[in-house]
Amino acid sequence: MRKIQMVDLKSQYEKIKNTVNASIQEVLDTTTYINGPLVHEFQKNLEQYLDVKHVIPCANGTDALQIAMMGLDLKPGDEVITADFTFAATVEVIALLQLTPVLVDVDLVNMNISIEAIKKAITPKTKAIVPVHLFGRAANMEAIMRIANEHNLYVIEDNAQAIGANCKFSDGTKKKAGTIGHVASTSFFPSKNLGCYGDGGAIFTNDDELAHKIRGIVNHGMYVRYHHDVVGVNSRLDSIQAGVLNAKLPLLDEYGKARQDAARKYSAAFEGHQHIVAPTICDICDCHVFHQYTLRITNGKRDQLMEHLQSKQIPCAIYYPIPLHSQKAYVDSRYKEEDFPVTNQLVKEVISLPMHTELDNEQIKYITDSVIEFFK
Repeated sequence: MRKIQMVDLKSQYEKIKNTVNASIQEVLDTTTYINGPLVHEFQKNLEQYLDVKHVIPCANGTDALQIAMMGLDLKPGDEVITADFTFAATVEVIALLQLTPVLVDVDLVNMNISIEAIKKAITPKTKAIVPVHLFGRAANMEAIMRIANEHNLYVIEDNAQAIGANCKFSDGTKKKAGTIGHVASTSFFPSKNLGCYGDGGAIFTNDDELAHKIRGIVNHGMYVRYHHDVVGVNSRLDSIQAGVLNAKLPLLDEYGKARQDAARKYSAAFEGHQHIVAPTICDICDCHVFHQYTLRITNGKRDQLMEHLQSKQIPCAIYYPIPLHSQKAYVDSRYKEEDFPVTNQLVKEVISLPMHTELDNEQIKYITDSVIEFFK
């Protein structure tokens, strides 16, 4: 059996080696390292894939989220609602811009932001909602957009983990995660479903005016060289990373299907086990592209299971062990523990198993057998 990796980027690279190497060599030969032709080519290809009017590449996913907020002219003190159960980057950029983060609980089943919690958190100071499409599963964007429209709020999708996922609406239409809100961000960190070989990110929007502003922000506020029209930052996707992403983008749906197939095999093996809650898989709308495959362990022995798997040379991880409202940087007297029952439960129960495009049946069987063995 091949060694089990949490993410097997090497095996993935071997299958696309010639295409990736040719793209990198093109950049080296032309020396177009920044804003070269491959960056613009990737931008256009991703716009077409997502069916979105504007993709603005940038240096990383955290920059993408910050720049998206900068483009909306949010003011210090404006309240921004987001999920308590997610990676810190989401709340980090809110704080960096001197906005007021409002953390709310999540749904126990899909682990995305709770619709009811959003409704309860809205005040006259609320200006935006940041849903996170966690672990590759699209949030309930139809309900979120309905709330946003009722209260005249911006919606900024944090799509760092769910590129390629679909959101299905009640009228039967589908849209890609990241193309529904006013603006969205994504990350191309190497382990993402669409990952480069360094840092990278992008912002998406269908708003022409907002896209124009953001294109200036990512480049020091310039539209004409040395003319700084807005306060900006330096955040650009380099050409080598664009070349890698261009090689992978045509395979993104194939990658998603490979992850979904692995998830089905995992879940089939765990079906009926009393203390294992597996993620649900929707075969109708592809709303989950499984950036992570995350179980809930309900008998209080999650940490012992982790030790057991590690003893079997099976990598695993806890995403996320501490709620954001309990992190030292974001502690606030506004937050009460009783407001976060689901998040406080999830941080004690969740464990993520290896998930990537190269998982084979032998590896999946060894992993699932090892999990089940622990409960015996």
